[in-house]
Amino acid sequence: MDIKDVSAGSPALARYEEEALFQGAWQRPALSQRDRSIVTLAALITRGQTDALVFYTRYALDHGVTPREISEIATHLAFYSGWCNGTAAAITVGTVFAERGIAADQLPPASPNLLSLDQAAEEQRALTVEQMVGPIAPGLVEDTGAVLFRDLWLRPDLAPRDRSIVTVAALITSGQFVQIGFHLGRAMDNGLTRMEASEMVSHLAYYAGWPNAFSAVPVVKSVFETRAE
Repeated sequence: MDIKDVSAGSPALARYEEEALFQGAWQRPALSQRDRSIVTLAALITRGQTDALVFYTRYALDHGVTPREISEIATHLAFYSGWCNGTAAAITVGTVFAERGIAADQLPPASPNLLSLDQAAEEQRALTVEQMVGPIAPGLVEDTGAVLFRDLWLRPDLAPRDRSIVTVAALITSGQFVQIGFHLGRAMDNGLTRMEASEMVSHLAYYAGWPNAFSAVPVVKSVFETRAE
């Protein structure tokens, strides 16, 4: 993605990209450029924007996101933005890895030793899901526990905080506002600060659209107010 290519179709958009986005939003200190890269990758994968993903995968590598982390982001988002979005992202980032000479031994293994499970928190989550979803979709309850929270979320090559960031970014991007409250609370439990969460919403206005960012604000506000008590 070259700003000259953008300018050929829209000089105004090229100016906004340079001034408002890269010289503006990307430089605000409330969220590191590494974290902004993670948020951006999550938005692009969720929207299936594989052309832009090439540029931003390179950008993420240049800003401290490791190949292992990028690989895990693609894996994680197969579950949160749809299987084909995840597999398309894996193929796309694979081309960048090949370009950079990143070999398979620099990527997470298929079946690593998992992180420890917070048994009490998992039991509470499982009970809530069983009560809400079990009577309607027992298979969904089973896979949510066995595949997501007792496997995917415990993979060690993406820190719990970063995995939560990816999930919240994907939910805002896809307009899944009902789901944001639980996962934003989990993100803050995992170390995401209020300032960082606020800046995530601002950053995603550019990559998920202003309407999605504005629609996320009431949910984020509710989480902040609940945690302030």
